[in-house]
Amino acid sequence: MVKSDMENTSLTPEEKLFSSVMLLNAKVVGLTLGVIFGLGIFVATNWLVIKGGDRVGPHLILLSQYFIGYKVTFAGSLIGAAYGFALGTICGAIMGWIYNRIVAFRQ
Repeated sequence: MVKSDMENTSLTPEEKLFSSVMLLNAKVVGLTLGVIFGLGIFVATNWLVIKGGDRVGPHLILLSQYFIGYKVTFAGSLIGAAYGFALGTICGAIMGWIYNRIVAFRQ
C-alpha cells in the first residue's frame, strides 16, 4: 500500500467526500450556460417563425420587455441569442464562483 492510501483509510466517508470535491472552472460554466441560453432562444424563436400563424409567439414576445430590440422574427432571434448568451455567461460564471467559494469554505 502506498503511504497516501494508508493516510486516506483513516478518514471518515464525509472527509473523503469533501477532500475529493473538485472546483469548477467558472469561465467554462459561464460559457456553457451562455451557449445553452443563446441557442435555446434562437431555436425557440425560429421554431415559432417557421410555424407561423395569426399570432406568432404571444408568450415569447414578452422577452422584449427585458431584451431591447427583440422580436419574434429571424433578426430578433439573433438579438435574443446574443442577449441569452450574455445572460447565461454572467449567470453561469456567478454560479461557478459561488460554488467554488462554498467548496473552499467547507474544506
